[in-house]
Amino acid sequence: MTEPRDPRRRVPRPAGRGRAGSRGGSAGRGGQAGRRGALHRPAAKRTTPKPAVPGPSAARSSTAPKQSAKQAARPVRPRSGPALLRLGSPRPRLRLVSLGLTVVMLVFVVRLFQVQAVDAGAFAAKANVNRYVPVKLAAERGAITDRDGVNLATTVDAYDITADPSLLAPDKSKIDDAPQRAAALLAPILHQDKAALAKKLARPKARYVLLARQQTPQVWKKIKALRRTLDARAAADRKHGPNVLVGIFADKHSKRVYPNKDLASGVLGFVNRAGKGGGGLEALLDKRLAGKDGKLVYAQSGGRRVPTADAQEHPAVPGSDVELTLDRDIQWAAQRAITKQVAKSGADRGYVVVQDTRTGEILALANAPGFDPNEVAKADPAALGNAALSDAFEPGSTSKLMSMAAVLEEGAATPATRVTVPNRLHRGDRLFADDIDHPTWYLTLNGVLAKSSNIGTILATGQLGRTQREANQVLYSYLRKFGIGRPTGLSFPGETPGILAKPQDWNTSQQYTIPFGQGLSLNAVQAASVYSTIANGGERIAPTLVRGTTGPDGRYVPAPKPAKNRVVSEKTARELATMLESVVDDEEGTGAKAKIPGYRVGGKTGTSNRVDPRTGRYHGYTASFAGFAPADKPRITVYCAVQNPTRGSYFGGQVCGPIYQQVMAFALKTLQVPPTGAQPPRLPVTFKPGQ
Repeated sequence: MTEPRDPRRRVPRPAGRGRAGSRGGSAGRGGQAGRRGALHRPAAKRTTPKPAVPGPSAARSSTAPKQSAKQAARPVRPRSGPALLRLGSPRPRLRLVSLGLTVVMLVFVVRLFQVQAVDAGAFAAKANVNRYVPVKLAAERGAITDRDGVNLATTVDAYDITADPSLLAPDKSKIDDAPQRAAALLAPILHQDKAALAKKLARPKARYVLLARQQTPQVWKKIKALRRTLDARAAADRKHGPNVLVGIFADKHSKRVYPNKDLASGVLGFVNRAGKGGGGLEALLDKRLAGKDGKLVYAQSGGRRVPTADAQEHPAVPGSDVELTLDRDIQWAAQRAITKQVAKSGADRGYVVVQDTRTGEILALANAPGFDPNEVAKADPAALGNAALSDAFEPGSTSKLMSMAAVLEEGAATPATRVTVPNRLHRGDRLFADDIDHPTWYLTLNGVLAKSSNIGTILATGQLGRTQREANQVLYSYLRKFGIGRPTGLSFPGETPGILAKPQDWNTSQQYTIPFGQGLSLNAVQAASVYSTIANGGERIAPTLVRGTTGPDGRYVPAPKPAKNRVVSEKTARELATMLESVVDDEEGTGAKAKIPGYRVGGKTGTSNRVDPRTGRYHGYTASFAGFAPADKPRITVYCAVQNPTRGSYFGGQVCGPIYQQVMAFALKTLQVPPTGAQPPRLPVTFKPGQ
């Protein structure tokens, strides 16, 4: 076998052949032929020449080194044949490629180590941000019920009907009038104008429009049923064309509903579009009613949830249900009565308060005009509050009960004490009069209250101290005990504590007007609480609106017990109750229209000058009536006030007496309060001088 040849080694030309080629023509031709042959042979297939056979030419070849040395000294003559191709060694290239691959792999390893070890947490968090989607789980808002569990405010499912107008474009729907057809189908369901709907739908570049907000589930069911019908018709017969309701959708959410519309709206308030309480108890008890929203975190891909991936869910905690002290039926009766009277009298507004005298619970709190919390956007902004708590007004003669309580409790007089009442009384820089001109009246203290004499009240309260200053201080202390000039305890949004200046700040006029209800201000609930205090034996119980709450766990928690304070003795309270009966039952009294057959009724009329809240000046009147029944065993207090009656009478007995009678009679029957059957004692109203 021949030994492999290094391709880089140059093969020497045989010495004999070279010499022969230079000498002889035949040899030269042979050499040329050899060179021509060499042009057609690949260099890679050249083999190692066999060693020369020893012969005569060997002697000649011995002289070759000498000749080669001589030839090396001579310049090399360029060859006439083509240059030979020399192949390099592959090892350097292999080393270079290996080095490059090693560097690349090293970069990948370093990056992989960084991603999976060093910054693994950071990259995982970034990936989760895009992969995992958090979704808020809205908590169901608690219901508000009356004392019998009847819903006054509750939460139901609702749907916003939306559309993708681009799907109704002619190039997609293949119908030129697709928006008009869809509008014609939706208009009767949504109770909207067909042209207005068509205008919203005829926007081919829009992807979202709101057609109707907060629709009932029944409305959405009708739309889905109609859409299925159109799909079936289109599948059965192509002549009908594609379904034009294909671009109609619905967004589901919760909706606050008030089943009784405007009933007790001033108490309940409303919920705004953000789902937060915007007024009334909805605002006051918002945290309790709202509950706590939950959270769902799930994996998504391409905008869709990955069902096999992990998900974390924190369930929402529903809000608590709130039970009020209101009685829905009594609230309805009170609201109906005051609404009719305000309209009949052409008044600005009016309110009725019904209170349980034994517990302080408010059974009705009616305002007129009211509003429908289901349609807050359409309501008069002035009617959105609760005027029975936010209006501060001068009570007038209904306030005389507090003056009489102070006189009796301090022992300055008795119901039978005689009071001579002139037609005019000069005090300070003013001349005081009663509501009508009259000759000198000879009244008992009971008669002063029954005939609602301003002059008689001034004379009676003047006996509370040795000086007018002392009398003012004593009267002020009783007014404060009755709750005037301080919050009711309801903490209701917008509630006014009323206005009662300190006695040292009373001017000359106020010293004599405050005893008969001018120069101080209160709200309707405060006025009702005064009469409930007397009905409850002289002990004031703070008014309440909430009976208790039922939490998400179903456990009922009663409301804290209201605060109590003794204002007058039971003896004084009984005497005052009897005196109030004279106002209604006696022919000399001003409250005859408040009589209720079969029941003993005690009450007091009130007519006061009214301060116009817009101008701050006196303009018009406030007509009012307050009382309780049965007078000998009180159970219910009713207070009514009408602001600025402009048609008919403006006296409290004429305007509010009938309202008191209607509401009180209804409440007694509703609560099944039996008549006592006893006859009222008739205290003297007048006396004859000299006897």
